[in-house]
Amino acid sequence: MIQRIQTVFLFLVAVAMILVVLFPIWQQVNPDQTMMLTLTAWNLEKIDIQTQQVIESEGKFFIGILAIIAAGLALFSLSQYKNRTRQMFLNMINSLVMVVTLALIIWTSHQANADFRPEVNGAFVLGFWAIFGGMIMNLLSNRFIRKDEMLVRSVDRIR
Repeated sequence: MIQRIQTVFLFLVAVAMILVVLFPIWQQVNPDQTMMLTLTAWNLEKIDIQTQQVIESEGKFFIGILAIIAAGLALFSLSQYKNRTRQMFLNMINSLVMVVTLALIIWTSHQANADFRPEVNGAFVLGFWAIFGGMIMNLLSNRFIRKDEMLVRSVDRIR
């Protein structure tokens, strides 16, 4: 049913993945405090701190596309409440998409860190941590969907 707790969790997964698209994921400042490297879901930008101008920009659109796919899968799974096995399968695929997104973010930030300032790590910000929130909400929704499926099967067995 649409009013179950897993609906709230699936909606929160979609919100978390939209946060990944909207907010920065990773940032690092050079030792002179003159330039900052910022990774978003769409690009990796080198910004002059004094003028706030973008010095260099490199497209990283694959992170944004995967985050939108994960949000779309969560919303589609939310609408599949009548078929719980399909809903669990969609949530498994969504977990895989989120893990791939997380791995690409870590790999991209590691590569950018090696080029910009390898002796110090950058800081992961809201966009990065939103993925973990989405993964936790996805696991919780799967747990409650499985719980509902077991309840339905036990009632069918009694009949």
